[in-house]
Order: sequence, then C-alpha cells, then structure tokens
Amino acid sequence: MSATRRPDPPDGHDEQDPTGAWFAFLESNTTGTGREFCAAARARGLRPVLLTRDPDRYPYVVEDGIDTLVLDSADPVAVLDRCAELADGEAGLAGIASSSEYFVAAAARVAAKLGLPAADGDAVARCRDKERQRELLAAGGVPVPAFASAGLPEEAVRAAEAIGHPVVLKPVSGSGSIGVRLCRDAAETRAWAERLLDRGTDERGNPVTARLLVEAAVQGPEFSVETFDDTVVTVVAKHTGPEPYFVETGHDVPAPVPVADTAALGAIALRALAALGLGWGAAHTELRLTDTGPVIIEVNPRLAGGMIPVAVRAALGTDLVDAVVARAAGLPPRTTAGATPPADGAAPPAGGATDRTDGGRTDRGGHAAIRFLPAAREGRVIAVDGLADARAAGGVVAATVATAPGRTVGITHSFQDRLACVVATGADAAQAAQRAAAAARLIRIELEEPAEPEEGVGGR
Repeated sequence: MSATRRPDPPDGHDEQDPTGAWFAFLESNTTGTGREFCAAARARGLRPVLLTRDPDRYPYVVEDGIDTLVLDSADPVAVLDRCAELADGEAGLAGIASSSEYFVAAAARVAAKLGLPAADGDAVARCRDKERQRELLAAGGVPVPAFASAGLPEEAVRAAEAIGHPVVLKPVSGSGSIGVRLCRDAAETRAWAERLLDRGTDERGNPVTARLLVEAAVQGPEFSVETFDDTVVTVVAKHTGPEPYFVETGHDVPAPVPVADTAALGAIALRALAALGLGWGAAHTELRLTDTGPVIIEVNPRLAGGMIPVAVRAALGTDLVDAVVARAAGLPPRTTAGATPPADGAAPPAGGATDRTDGGRTDRGGHAAIRFLPAAREGRVIAVDGLADARAAGGVVAATVATAPGRTVGITHSFQDRLACVVATGADAAQAAQRAAAAARLIRIELEEPAEPEEGVGGR
C-alpha cells in the first residue's frame, strides 16, 4: 500500500505548482543536502517527489511543500511500480536518485530498469558492503588497512590479535560513523563486537547482517576526495572528535596541504573507483595520509554528506548537488550558483534556486570551512538561540540547526550527535575555520534533562 501526500505550503510561501517532469528521490538525508537535492530539482524546473516509508523523518518536506509517496522503500518491487507509474503519467519521470547511503544502489537499479540515467547498481551495492569493497580494492592493488570480517565476538578477537591492536571495528554496512570504534585490546574488541553483532536493525529500521569488519588502525591525518565521474573535484581535510570514536567535527575545503599530497590523494581515490567499477556521477572517498602514502579508509558511492557540497560550492563555485540531479535527469551540469542571498541572511523562500542551505550565495573566498556543534550531554531541548547571529556573522554562508524545542538529544558517538552546523568562507583555510568555529559558538541549545536520542546534522 502507498499513498500520496502533498503538504500544505509553509506560512508566507506561495503554493508551488511546477509543470516539469517528476524527479524521484528514494529516501534522503534527513537534513542538510537532503533538502538541497529537492531545491536543485525545482531550480531545474523538475517536480521533486520523495519516496519514503516515513515522511515525518524529514522536517523540510512540510516546510518546503515537497510531494511525497508513502511506501515500503525497502521493497524494490514497490519502488519500481511507483516510479513506473510516475514515468507513465502525463508529466513523466526525468530521473531517480537518493542522497541516502542506504538507498543509492536501489535507486540506481530502478532507474536502469526504467531506461533512465544511472550508475551501475550492482557495482554500487558491492561498494556498500565494506567487506566486499575491501576485497576488491586489495585485489586491485589499492592500499587498504589489513582487515578481516567476523560473525562472532571470538572471531573478532582472533582477527584483532592477528592484525595487532589497536584495531577499528565497524558494521559491514553503515554510514555516519555509526558503530565505528577504536578498540585497544581484546576486552574492548570483544565488548564492542558483542554490541555490534547484537543489533538487528540499523538506525533506519532496516535489517542488518550479523557481520562486522575488523581492520588495522591507520595513523595519519584524514581526508576525503570528492569526485564526479573520473574527475577529482577537490580534496577535503577532515576533523574528528576524540578517540575511541571517529565523529566528524569539521571539514576544510580545499584541504590546506601541499600540491603533491593533493595529487597523491586524488590519484589513489581514482584508482579505488576504477577497482570497484565506479566512476559515474559523484563519489566520496575517505583516506588517511600515512608516512608511506595514502590509504583508503572507505569509498562511498554517493555525494558527500555533512554539508561538504555546500562548502565546495561556497569555496570553488562547483555545484555538486545540481550536478548529481542533472546527471540523473540527463541534463548538462551547471558549475556555479547564480542567486543572491537575502540581505538579512534569513532562510530564502521555498521553490527557487535560492531555496538552498546556503541561500545560493556566491561570495566565494576560495576557501570554506564546516564546523559542527556537538551535543555536550543528553536531554530534552527547551530552547534554541543564536541562529540568526550565526547566520549574520562574517563569512558565514550557511548555518543550520538539526533540532528544536521538544526534541530529545542523546550521545550516540555518531553524526547524530551533531546538533548544528556552520559553513563559512575565508581568504585562506585558517580564516574560514576561525569564522565557522566562532559562528558555531553563537548557537545555543539549552537542554532540560537526559532522554532518548533522535537525529543530527547530515543524517543518511
């Protein structure tokens, strides 16, 4: 069973009635670029429609008046049937995509069955299995950490002892640092393996395989390489919180490293994509730069989350969100965002090119930085203040909050702990970072008491 839901337009906004073809999003990031994808489709004259099991996961659906189709998004037959109905309708279906890690393979497969532009869905699915990904990369001669999979806690301990502690344990499928932990000895390894293997579902309620990956802990600064097709768009420096977890706390675009390091990181990322049979559309490859060169940590067959596309657009003028939508719809990409932001820095009206997280700003400084505001403790949100001040701060092109009064916050040691985000530009990496961090500190989220966790910035 499925249903169509057209939310009422938000107060102060006109009803949107585009006449272009539908563009289907199979689930989405719950915040950040999920909203951007719908805005990009509208800016192209397309009609975004979100195919989802639970529209209430997406606050922007109501705020922006996005059409929804409610269905079992984990059922490929149900998804294909509804997309076929859209394709056969009067408006037609221009394309299918997903900004969610968990649905990129399904979106590609459905698009291909309907004759729409798409990546190789089987290659994407293989990449989503971290064990299979590691095997293919190693077979292709791409540098990866020593690794082994395990289905029992004692197998994880044996693998860790063979590799040598410390090791990193992670689910074989996952996203947003969920379930990823550094384990320094056999006791930590056993305890964390038991916790991971005891999970029956992921954070979206989908069944998970009772297997985990054990890999050597690689030393060195962490980066991501953002690519489109077989081209490196930029290299991004990554900041993470304290061990034993790996929660991303910020990014610098482009990474402030020597040209030779940038070239080496980009070259290894392209080798990894080739070994995995990828290279169509966007990919987000995570690496560490060791004393002996780059090592692949993970290849993600999708556009980066965590507001990285907003920072890329702000720093470089390359609109990766639009490029993904355009590629999936068979349209030529744009390279810059041409709209001017409102003078007061407030969120722009829904429906046009300025309905973007950064307001369509083009005040590029050549460098951009992202800084997140992490949850300091658990509790129920009773007040959110300072967002307008953060948006008005020098160099800021985007400031968002992923919670609201009445919601609850918990410490999950994943992206869900990030309650707010600021993107700022600067003349150099240091200035952009200083501006983003200073603006993030202006946002104040007051908590009442501990409670159960919900979501944070960059949900997959």
